[in-house]
Amino acid sequence: MSITIRDIAKATGLSSGTISRALKNEGGLTEETRRMVVETARSMGYDMGRLRQKKLRRLTFLLHRQHNNMSSSPFYTPVLHGAAEACRKHGIILSFTAVGPADGIVEQIRLHQSDAILCAGYFEPELLAVLRSIGKPLVLIDMKLAGYTSANPDNMMGGYLAARHLLDIGRERIGFISGSLAHFSIRERARGFRQALFNAGVLADPRLEVMMQEGVELEAAAREAMETLLALPHPPDAVFCYNDAAALVAMDTCMRAGLKVPYDISIVGFDDIAAAAHARRPLTTLSVDKSALGALGVELLLNGETDEVIERVLPVNLVVRESTVCRPNN
Repeated sequence: MSITIRDIAKATGLSSGTISRALKNEGGLTEETRRMVVETARSMGYDMGRLRQKKLRRLTFLLHRQHNNMSSSPFYTPVLHGAAEACRKHGIILSFTAVGPADGIVEQIRLHQSDAILCAGYFEPELLAVLRSIGKPLVLIDMKLAGYTSANPDNMMGGYLAARHLLDIGRERIGFISGSLAHFSIRERARGFRQALFNAGVLADPRLEVMMQEGVELEAAAREAMETLLALPHPPDAVFCYNDAAALVAMDTCMRAGLKVPYDISIVGFDDIAAAAHARRPLTTLSVDKSALGALGVELLLNGETDEVIERVLPVNLVVRESTVCRPNN
């Protein structure tokens, strides 16, 4: 027998009207009451899909405040544009806001009168739990967490292809410059990178893997990471960077040190941002269809069931440029 609003009202001691308003995220209730009702409904097995009968009219695109900067915008701006175009086609109003753990996120969602939420990039699990407690359909973009619907590029395959390419062109000491492995996308890229080395019978040297310092501007952190690798007794002859922004800084650092790219050292990035093709040495990278990623997030909100967890992965493509392969007259 299916659970009804009356069953939840009986279990909580609240009125059916209060239960209905809480599940629909309507006003007039405390957040504590709203959260208790949603948690009770879920624990009793209430079909939250009933709440999806309302047409999706307003969607909020949330970007974590840590990504709202010059180094991250070349990736997330096209993702936002892809989501906006998909919303336009379906007559959905899209709003954007950058948020952090201390920003009163529940009040912001209510202010936007959102019917659904897209979260782009890394979000703390605790922050996602708060968002889920609101009771709105929620999709993650460029992040994956158990129990949440998500859309991601094939990060592991990208890391694998990057290392495989460097091995195929004869590089033997391949470094890896990483951001925080708390980020799902970076962790998967690292996993693919190591898998390619393992499959090739190459022992991974931990000294060749450098994690960028957290809390430091990307340019300074990437430069310090590359300088750390160059200072080794046996420095790398190639480096895979977790994204293009870091790779461009790493390449510049190598050139300032007197190294010739790609003769002395090869550099590979990830994301294929616009600047990658226009660098002093055009950057070899893994191309991600960022607009398609944003559009996929909207599609999952429109077509997925509220309680159904779907994990979609978009393919990535290796784009070989002059940072790894010498061209004629170069």
